[in-house]
Amino acid sequence: MSETYEVIAEARSDTGKGASRRLRRTGMLPGIVYGGNAEPQMIALAHNALLRHLQNQAFYSTILTLKVGEMKSQVVLKDLQRHPAKPFVLHADFLRVSAGEVLRMSVPLNFLNEEVSKGVKAGGIISHNLNEVEVACLPKNLPEFISVDTAEMEIGDILHLSELVMPEGVELAHAPDPDVPVVIVHTAHVEKEEGEDEGEGEGEGEVEPA
Repeated sequence: MSETYEVIAEARSDTGKGASRRLRRTGMLPGIVYGGNAEPQMIALAHNALLRHLQNQAFYSTILTLKVGEMKSQVVLKDLQRHPAKPFVLHADFLRVSAGEVLRMSVPLNFLNEEVSKGVKAGGIISHNLNEVEVACLPKNLPEFISVDTAEMEIGDILHLSELVMPEGVELAHAPDPDVPVVIVHTAHVEKEEGEDEGEGEGEGEVEPA
């Protein structure tokens, strides 16, 4: 992995909406860490520090180090609750990970060589049907993203979920339909020029003035 992240948090005991509102007024936000062989723990995090982390795509699909006081644990970000209208995070969920336990995570797709793909060079357009996929792997094999190379795709080609090339040690988690399209190269739609069809049959049935 190209970058490591350490998330600093502190334990909290107050719960409920009122406690969460008071916490947010101090520049902190409530969270929880659960899983592994430990009990769930309520935590508080510095809002702006987390917001800076969230600007990096890799943060969403990377093993993180969560430090609560003097204790450190390996976690992944499992869920975020955001304000519906403002750039605020309201709550964050973290899942502890164990080296020997299979992890299921959604990771983004990274589309490569779109500008030089055969289909685009021939005048086609590439459409993304999926932008992330759920994978299953050990924590040490968790990829930041799955690469999708479109260089050899031609107009009319469809790459399906089952055709993705997965990194070593990584498998697609069970999907309801492995033939779901991931990326499609289709013909560009050419809009008719205004008035193109006007005048077809012009003169038919017309009576010239005497």
